Amino acid sequence: MLLTITTEAMIFGGLLSSYFFIRATSKEWPPHGIEPPELGRIIFFTVILLGSSFPVIYAEHAIKKGNIRGLRIGLAMAFVMGLIFIGNQALEYRDLTFGWRDNAYGSLFYLITGLHGAHVVGGLLMSLVVQIKAWTGRFSAKRHRTVQVFGMYWHFVDVVWIFVFSSLYLSAHL
Repeated sequence: MLLTITTEAMIFGGLLSSYFFIRATSKEWPPHGIEPPELGRIIFFTVILLGSSFPVIYAEHAIKKGNIRGLRIGLAMAFVMGLIFIGNQALEYRDLTFGWRDNAYGSLFYLITGLHGAHVVGGLLMSLVVQIKAWTGRFSAKRHRTVQVFGMYWHFVDVVWIFVFSSLYLSAHL
């Protein structure tokens, strides 16, 4: 998982570097006719996504103490929060006034946010597997490595969003 996270971090680093390179060489950013992203809604959903790490942390601590119920609750809460975030991304894409083929800004915006969204969906699928294992009695205070590995991935997805949000949403207003 550490190797996967490192590889994915490099991919996001390259994409965000491309975004800032294109931005630095452009006369106007976002390009003419494209408004900077609305912050109100995305800030709310950013809080939801970043907040989803807390139930995962709770689930990790719960299973270390043999608390299966706490594990299940934490995983379920984080899952719902991740699902809410993805639901918002679908609504955001529907409401955008530019497409991925319109210009470099649109291409990078959709690619970076879409790749992050794909990672959230991947994390949700991993969460389902971990939840199934939790419900079928596969974890205990001594046997819970899968929960830890899932937690690493989920926290990575949240940390990446801090960089994506700061770069594509906040910096567009500077």
